[in-house]
Amino acid sequence: MRWSIGIEAQGDRVLTASDVVELADAVAGYAGIASGIGSTRYGAQVVVAASTREEAIARATELFVAAARTAGLAAAPIVRTEAISEAEDEEESGGLAGPGLGGGGGDGLGGGRGSGLDGSGLGGDGGPR
Repeated sequence: MRWSIGIEAQGDRVLTASDVVELADAVAGYAGIASGIGSTRYGAQVVVAASTREEAIARATELFVAAARTAGLAAAPIVRTEAISEAEDEEESGGLAGPGLGGGGGDGLGGGRGSGLDGSGLGGDGGPR
């Protein structure tokens, strides 16, 4: 099953556009995008294949850490993860999802579905999409 995983880390310096472009290049091979220009928090969204949500988050976390290292970013604590499976995304969009994940007008992350670093099982803000 394919999963769209969003991950954010809290760094100690403000990222430049060049930093985020390097991160985006490092995750591009996983249908990835990156964010964080002008912020100390940076993130990426990648697509991975896995049997379970936990396995998908673990795989994406490994990819994210490696991508950040490749981009020359200092190691930073991961502060947020979100996951949505392809099946969940299609269900939420009423079967209107196009190629890949994220169809139906959402951001493809599915707020409130992450691992939640606080142990709550809720990633993201859990708010409406």
